[in-house]
Amino acid sequence: MDWSLPLIAFTVGFVAESANLVGIASSALGWVDYWPPGERGWRYYIHWTLEQTFNVSLLVVTYFVWNSLGFPTPVLVGGAVCFAVPFAGALLAGQDLGSEETMGLEGELQTGGWYRYSRNPQYVCYIVATVGFAVFAATPLGFALCTVYLLSWVTLPFAEEPWLREQYGEAYERYAERVPRFVDSASVRALADRRSAADAE
Repeated sequence: MDWSLPLIAFTVGFVAESANLVGIASSALGWVDYWPPGERGWRYYIHWTLEQTFNVSLLVVTYFVWNSLGFPTPVLVGGAVCFAVPFAGALLAGQDLGSEETMGLEGELQTGGWYRYSRNPQYVCYIVATVGFAVFAATPLGFALCTVYLLSWVTLPFAEEPWLREQYGEAYERYAERVPRFVDSASVRALADRRSAADAE
């Protein structure tokens, strides 16, 4: 097998997502003002160009060297399911949040729907989906790309929270006090309470 194209795609994707990760992490540390962009300016277009470059690179790598590790079919199917189900969940959570806010632009504070259980339900879903995709891709290059992707998903909330506090003030502070950043026992309790209320109706 000729690995030249997958290696080129891997390099392009790794550099693109690493650049985004550096910008996101630097924002989380308060060193730069990269993410979230808040408006359609140079930061918005750079971030999303790098992100789409990474996505295409990951697909190219997966297509050309899929399952180079020789995983058995049940493992590949498990990875595909672990990717598809939370990916669909992320899309549904994105509908609750709104397209503008999902893209890092100014909008309204969303505290209902999926955001009743987690302050970042899209990221929770994407984290699980990324692990599933790495298993499905079953190649070391895919694992490496998905690792840097995972780091981005985990870091994004820490970059966003100072901006959210500035945008929404006390409303966000109250929201953050009752809803976890990712998921924890409060998420389970909120879901159980909602189901109990639905059953009582």
